[in-house]
Amino acid sequence: LQLAESGGGLVQPGGSLRLSCAASGFTVEYYAIAWFRQAPGKEREAVSCITRDSGTTAYADSVKGRAAASRDNAENTVYLQIGGLEPQDTGVYYCAAVAAGSCHPLLWPQPSEYNYWGQGTQVTVSS
Repeated sequence: LQLAESGGGLVQPGGSLRLSCAASGFTVEYYAIAWFRQAPGKEREAVSCITRDSGTTAYADSVKGRAAASRDNAENTVYLQIGGLEPQDTGVYYCAAVAAGSCHPLLWPQPSEYNYWGQGTQVTVSS
């Protein structure tokens, strides 16, 4: 059971990225997927959550209005698009999965809610 993130890189301020989270060994269709990020010297921060049927999405205030989570269950992949990137968006971005998750406002930002984690993809926003 694995999650693999991709799509990170070096981006100039104001740019955008689409991160991918590909699942293998299990069907991501049955899982809510969250994105977290961690900057050097800081705690892991919740970024977004999307339910199995994409009926509910949730975003941290820091990315609200700039980020969009989506999923393609047929491709077993979940995506996070972020625009208007700022240097404070720099960090390692992780996706995480929890079976039958609801992206509850009090629960989805908690790393302990998730059973499976990817290895992360580095995003660096710099000119």
